[in-house]
Amino acid sequence: MSTDAPVTFLTQDAYDRLAAELEHLSTVGRDEIAKRIEAAREEGDLKENGGYHAAKDEQGKQEARIRTLQQLLKNAKVGDAPESKGIVEPGTVVTAVVAGGEEVFLLGNREIASGSELDVYSEASPLGSAIIGLKEGDKASYTAPNGREISVEVVKVETYAGQ
Repeated sequence: MSTDAPVTFLTQDAYDRLAAELEHLSTVGRDEIAKRIEAAREEGDLKENGGYHAAKDEQGKQEARIRTLQQLLKNAKVGDAPESKGIVEPGTVVTAVVAGGEEVFLLGNREIASGSELDVYSEASPLGSAIIGLKEGDKASYTAPNGREISVEVVKVETYAGQ
C-alpha cells in the first residue's frame, strides 16, 4: 500500500456499493460513452460539435471517478463502524458545538453516509483534524479556510449505525 494514500474506513455496505459502481463504470459506462463519442464523431466537424465535446467531458469525469473509486477501495479498511468509546475517530458520529451551534456529523469519508441526511467531515478537514482523538467534553479550536479561529466542543460520540 502506498504511504501517501490515507486509509479510509468503509462499512461493508459502502464498500460493496462503491465496488459495484466501479464495475459498472469500468464496463458498461465506458462502452456507453465510447458509443456516444463515436456517434457524435460521425456527425462531422469536431471543432463545432457540441455533442462530441459534451461526451468527451463526460468521459473525463467518468475516468476521474473510476480512478477515485480505485484508490478509495484499494486503501479502504472495511468493517463495522468502530464501537464508540467516547473518543472521536473515523467512522464515529459526533455531536459537537461548533462556533456556538450544535452539529451532528459523521467523521470519515462522504461515501460511507451516501443516501443519508448526515453531514460528513473528513478527518483531514480542519474540523476533523482538530477533534480526532478528543473525548466527550473536550474542547479545541481550528482555523477555518477564511482564517477565522473556530471553537469546538465535543458533546457526544456515537457508533455509526448506517443509513
